[in-house]
Amino acid sequence: MSIHIYNVLLRVHLWYSLTGIKQSAMKKIFFSIFVYLLISSSLYSQDLTSKMDAKQFLSEEGDTLNYRIFVPKEADSTGTYPVVLFLHGAGERGSDNTAQLTHGVWRFVEDSVQQNHPSIVIAPQAPKGQYWGEAEWREESTKLKEQPAKPLVLVMNLMEQIQDEYKVDASRIYITGLSMGGFGTWNLIARYPEKFAAAAPVCGGGDVTKAHRIAHLPIWNFHGALDKVVPPQLSRDMIAAIRYAGGHPGYSEYPDVGHDSWVQAYREPFLVDWLFSHKKTVN
Repeated sequence: MSIHIYNVLLRVHLWYSLTGIKQSAMKKIFFSIFVYLLISSSLYSQDLTSKMDAKQFLSEEGDTLNYRIFVPKEADSTGTYPVVLFLHGAGERGSDNTAQLTHGVWRFVEDSVQQNHPSIVIAPQAPKGQYWGEAEWREESTKLKEQPAKPLVLVMNLMEQIQDEYKVDASRIYITGLSMGGFGTWNLIARYPEKFAAAAPVCGGGDVTKAHRIAHLPIWNFHGALDKVVPPQLSRDMIAAIRYAGGHPGYSEYPDVGHDSWVQAYREPFLVDWLFSHKKTVN
């Protein structure tokens, strides 16, 4: 069960407990809501699998990386398109090439967004037991290692291939990710600050000693104040370090939200327009 569905049911249970409804009636209503949420989530995931093609990247060294890609129908015509790179959380790792569609990425492929901001959307899937960043990504210290983790290397190789295969606007490549993907987002923009036009990390953390590298980059960061999985202090520290380095990142901390801050973050009404408004200089 997703954390979002769990939280909804928990709040419903609390409400019915306070209202004094009989336990038998509450169970029936509780079960009905559970079934509705479960079916809705399943149907939406199925919709995404039909929208985003399943593919596999093969590196020169023989390593593979599963990914999903959405390409606008007009991409075969003239013009170039921005790219959104989405990095999933730890719970969506695996080999099914589907789990990474569970959270967040839906926002960028929904019809209303694509009508106003036609773009290529890429959602790679990290293998089970591997990470977008360092293995100690939940630790208080999130210093970058000398070399990026293999999944991140493959992601960047994949991005190069995408730019070769499709008509990509190199000045408008964006990155976002949640939880483990939030760490991966901070990791990649610190390693390749010249690659991205804007970033939106969610409930992650990064290396504060590298804040000067990304002080120029438009960043909107999100976290839940009650997050017990990834401490919000990691986000606060990154934002403070970037501001100290002269940057002007945005930060939204939700006071009554735990780890699933991606639910609110990817529903922010101005997030999409903010992201696509940014464009970097390409040499």
